[in-house]
Amino acid sequence: MENQSIQDVVSELLTENGDANSQQAIIEQLKLETSPVDLALLLESLPFAERLNTWDQLADSMKVPVLVEMRTDASASILSNQDDDHLLSLFTGIDADTLLELQDSIPDHLLENVLGRMDEEQQHRYSAAQQFEDDEVGHWCDHQPLVVPAKTKIKVVMRLLRRHLPPHSHVIFLVDNRGNWEGTVRINRLFGVDPTLRISEFSEDDFPSLNAKEGIYSAADKVALSGESSLPVVTDSGLLIGRLDMGTAYELQSEKAESQLMAKAGLDEDEDLFAPVRKSAQNRAIWLGINLMTAFLASWFIGLFEATLQQVVALAVLMPVVASMGGIAGSQTLTLIVRGLALGQISKANLKPLLTKEIKVGALNGVLWSIVIGLVAGYWFDSLWLGVVIGVAIVANIVCAAISGIFIPVILDKFKIDPALSGSVILTTVTDIVGFVAFLGLGSLLLIS
Repeated sequence: MENQSIQDVVSELLTENGDANSQQAIIEQLKLETSPVDLALLLESLPFAERLNTWDQLADSMKVPVLVEMRTDASASILSNQDDDHLLSLFTGIDADTLLELQDSIPDHLLENVLGRMDEEQQHRYSAAQQFEDDEVGHWCDHQPLVVPAKTKIKVVMRLLRRHLPPHSHVIFLVDNRGNWEGTVRINRLFGVDPTLRISEFSEDDFPSLNAKEGIYSAADKVALSGESSLPVVTDSGLLIGRLDMGTAYELQSEKAESQLMAKAGLDEDEDLFAPVRKSAQNRAIWLGINLMTAFLASWFIGLFEATLQQVVALAVLMPVVASMGGIAGSQTLTLIVRGLALGQISKANLKPLLTKEIKVGALNGVLWSIVIGLVAGYWFDSLWLGVVIGVAIVANIVCAAISGIFIPVILDKFKIDPALSGSVILTTVTDIVGFVAFLGLGSLLLIS
């Protein structure tokens, strides 16, 4: 697919004028030139019938790598339409890491059979990963890091390095005779030294590590910020169980970004583009219900000023301006704080000066734009007091938005709720209510005689 985009290939496969032979030729060409990542993306882009047809024409050796790259819902849709014998044959010989990636897609009644066909070492690695929750780094880390006993001589280590060097390996992890992590040695320090020395003499005892129960996305951020190609993953008791490398960390960061983007619309990042209508509708209904409740709450506050709106129609016309300005100002602050929380920049020590700064920014922008909007509204409706009302409401709402943009994500983070996913909904509700109450309340006081 080097010279063709996904859209072009999908168009060729789905074109009404294309015959079976030409479509078969396209698929054969894809099998020769396309990576598992691109094939996974292509399959996810096809309606269900065409997806199954394309899948059936792939070689069995390509199918498992393609499944690993697909979203859970999309891969499950394919596997649910395969017979058990074919699936058992397909998964015979896969390693523990691959099974961990696919365990949510493989039908439950086949999972034990697939596990039973793995060798004892792979079964042990799979069982070790299952001791941790699927959102903990201990579940997903690489369980085959470059490890040697601390007493090993350098000449032995150099022979090991010539035989086996995993990707993203610039360090060797040292363990004692019980498998507890004792330190880390950078490989480049071993060249040109006395080969009879023990490797522990070159150990860095202050090398950073990850707790096996740490959240997977938090661990990925630490690897990305560490400047190291991988970090060891250690249990509370000190046992070294694996590593998280920079390649996996960057993949996890991309996954987190996609998850947050989808969650803002009430969707799951694993949702299939061509999922069944009923399933898609069910997934989205809950989010629509939450938004409906917040909309009713804002509407209820508006209803409190029904008499005012009936007498001053201009207030109804200008209400969206007040809500919109508060929402935008709040989302800017919210985005800044969510990023600061993700990078570990927000603490009790700097929260007060940060709040002061954001209030000043909100007040400055509020005054500036309240003058502009007040002049426009006053001229539009030929009412000086209407301009004053909307100007004051704009200032109040933008300042409130700045305060809410700080405290909402901080409070959500304290309660272990991802502020990137739910903060915007709460913020919008707050700014809508404050904006409407300020605007309509002032209108009732100053415009109704």
